[in-house]
Amino acid sequence: MKLWKPVCGLIASGALALMSLSTASAADIPCKTAKLIVPWAPGGGTHIIFSIFEETINKMDGPKIQVVTISGQGGNKGAKQAKKAKADGCTLFAIHQSAIVSYLAGRVDFTWDAFDMVAQVTSTPEIIGASANAKWENFGEMIEDAKANPETIPLGATLGSTSQFMWLLIEELNPGAKFKYIPFDGTKQRVTALLADTIKLGTINIPTAKKNVAQGTLKAYAFAGEERSPQFPDLPTLKELGTDMTYSLDRGIVAPKGTPADVIEMWAEVFKKAAENESLLEQLSAKGTPVKWVGPAGYGEWFKKEYDAHEKVAIKIGMFKK
Repeated sequence: MKLWKPVCGLIASGALALMSLSTASAADIPCKTAKLIVPWAPGGGTHIIFSIFEETINKMDGPKIQVVTISGQGGNKGAKQAKKAKADGCTLFAIHQSAIVSYLAGRVDFTWDAFDMVAQVTSTPEIIGASANAKWENFGEMIEDAKANPETIPLGATLGSTSQFMWLLIEELNPGAKFKYIPFDGTKQRVTALLADTIKLGTINIPTAKKNVAQGTLKAYAFAGEERSPQFPDLPTLKELGTDMTYSLDRGIVAPKGTPADVIEMWAEVFKKAAENESLLEQLSAKGTPVKWVGPAGYGEWFKKEYDAHEKVAIKIGMFKK
């Protein structure tokens, strides 16, 4: 039975979503440069992606943004600050499904609907990565070992975040397989531990895989997209390997609750224009991150469906006691 289907696949294409917004005139905001809170440390995928958006937007006419990293608590420290910020258009927040999983895991008492939606901007499937010294030749051997020796394979993840939830789904779809979760606050720290062979497993992104798999400093076992990655055409998908799921980080922008509608529309248009920039598209494509722009209304619908899908699985695996 399919326990997980990517809700992003159910959303209309970004092109359709674009037509739902009229061209926004510049709204009045009491700042020339808005703060975009990225709740993870510099060097991680989210910081890199929004730094590219920052560079692009700041070359455009109109309002500017400044990426500010507020890391800690698996992304929740920055989320708390964004939630309590003034709803005047001068604070934005970079978000993905971690906002859902942190709530379901009981790490915070609010989730995606504590904010106003601005736009979804990208969708990035994950890669099942491993230390170069991992003994398994492929994904199947790793799963069989996790069944034969449960809770002995050290796996790096931010507890209560997407980097753990994906593996919980893999466990659910491979009964008997259990991993030993080792906590890390962000992607960069987890990859460092993989490279040092401190842990054996962890999700990695395409740029990390491209750099390290070819050099033999990391292994890649599977791709969590619907289809194989163009950057790794020989890497099978999880579905091909018998684990019927996909998992991607779908990143977007939200604002503090109560932000005026004209300000939301203005920022949505700003990010839409940036998402159409050829240089940005080329940079993100090179990093294995397709742009997927969805406006405020569609983004809210997507987040509701994504939450419902996560909640269903979290209840089934005993993470969330509703």
